[in-house]
Amino acid sequence: MTKVFAIAGVVLKEMYRRKDFYVLFIITVLLSLIMASVNFFNEEKIVRYLKELSLLLIWVVSLVIAVTSAARQIPAEREQRTLFPLLAKPVTRSQVLLGKFLGCWLSTAVALVCFYVFFGLLAMTREHEFLVLNYVQAAMLHWFMLGIVIAFVLFGSLAFTAISSNVTISAILTVAILVVGRHLNKVALQLIEPGRSIIYALYFLIPHLELFDVRDLIVHNWPLIPWYYWALALAYGGMFTALFLWLACWLFQKKQVN
Repeated sequence: MTKVFAIAGVVLKEMYRRKDFYVLFIITVLLSLIMASVNFFNEEKIVRYLKELSLLLIWVVSLVIAVTSAARQIPAEREQRTLFPLLAKPVTRSQVLLGKFLGCWLSTAVALVCFYVFFGLLAMTREHEFLVLNYVQAAMLHWFMLGIVIAFVLFGSLAFTAISSNVTISAILTVAILVVGRHLNKVALQLIEPGRSIIYALYFLIPHLELFDVRDLIVHNWPLIPWYYWALALAYGGMFTALFLWLACWLFQKKQVN
């Protein structure tokens, strides 16, 4: 595990040097300005609308950071010829991949902490309450969802030849699952065989990322999710993350690095 954490540390340092966190800072400022505009309104519905808009921006930007950072990890190592000396050391391919995953996942954790802390403090100044546990539940579910995406994108970086194609396909699939994944069972009812069985199978096979989207918990200040179901959702996310990481490690073992 020491080697995995060492590789993850290198990924984190690289992320600090790149523009990802500069983008994070700029978006945080924009979110601050959006929340500050609540000063011009007094209606509760407008406050909730702005909270919903801000959280949507957080989700979009965090997905962009997760997909782009994970997609360039292995291809960049190959192009810069740094993968060969890395593998020449007593480091396995699985350790390299796990280190890359951990580094990207931790970088998204830093991003989410910045986003949710700034957003929470600004929301508190307008609503005069800060439901900490609501933010903890929402942020953790959000982070585990990003873990699934990062693991899938790492698998895609080994399956697809170009970074651009991996980013495009991964982004489209992620958005499609978030938007229509929950409705596939209803679509299947309107089809005839064998289309119905295919869509039903797809519905049960895909990771349902929409389960991790609990923005309404913060927007409407709803009661907490029962901790048992919250923990089950985290376990569900961990299961799919482990599956995609296993597939990525298996493919990495079979693939020629040159």
